[in-house]
Amino acid sequence: MLMAPFAISLAETLMGQTAASGKMLLSIHQNTSRAAGYRKSLEGWAKAGIKYVELTDVLLDEFLKTDSLAAAKSVVTDLGLTPVSAAAVSPDIWIPGPARAASLETWKRRCEQFSTIGLQKIYCPSVTNRKVTPEDFKATPDCIREIGEISKQFNLTAMIEFTRVSTHLATLSSSLKMIREGAHPNVRPMLDFFHFWSGMSKFEDLDMIRPGELAHAHFQDILDTPRELIDNNGRVIPGDGNAPVVAILKKLAEKEYRGALSVELFLMELVEGDPFDVASRIKQKCERVMRQANVL
Repeated sequence: MLMAPFAISLAETLMGQTAASGKMLLSIHQNTSRAAGYRKSLEGWAKAGIKYVELTDVLLDEFLKTDSLAAAKSVVTDLGLTPVSAAAVSPDIWIPGPARAASLETWKRRCEQFSTIGLQKIYCPSVTNRKVTPEDFKATPDCIREIGEISKQFNLTAMIEFTRVSTHLATLSSSLKMIREGAHPNVRPMLDFFHFWSGMSKFEDLDMIRPGELAHAHFQDILDTPRELIDNNGRVIPGDGNAPVVAILKKLAEKEYRGALSVELFLMELVEGDPFDVASRIKQKCERVMRQANVL
């Protein structure tokens, strides 16, 4: 058990998904250029010098309507890109509920698809459409272990994205607690800067992260907006907002995080913009912030 984190670190290093000690990797999430589609988003980003990318289930499904999974993999490899994570969004994955049976089948399919493309990590947000009770939280570790077993079959690490408006897992502290109680080696925590800073979590909660525990991060800045009014339009390129992104990066470095910082944005000017131009802006601004934090 003591060697497990080192084994994970070694595997990630061999796959080129871990930066040098104290450093992190700049990545872009496909939601940021989702209007361009699966192929064109990746082509534009590669042209702008982006090396690491995060894929989404929605864009993959659109691509597969007219092409094959092998072709989806070729798009990534031919462009010299490294996929660091993939989104697979389904309700009740992490909690008992009426949608869970169907979501489990979807999860298995996503695991097969993304492992075939060459990924090591896959995540699902803590989404549910029903009222959550204390009994549901007690049942969450069992749900986590089940997802861990499915993911293990495909050599994937599953991650929980706690989301600020979730009635289930909305904070870093709750997410860490449930994952640790589940205690499955194929399920690890991740951090989304937007959900962390605009939600109920506190900066001090970052001290709860154990060295090497965090598996992935979504990277955004946040406009100076009352938390009660903020929505996805409040997500901006790191350096363009008022969140303490440099301080958060430094804290993550202290916690020995050396993975990807995946920029996930929803502003329509970016989503509908030319992927090359968008990626060029993101790269310039993010690298400036990362240098300030000494993680580039």
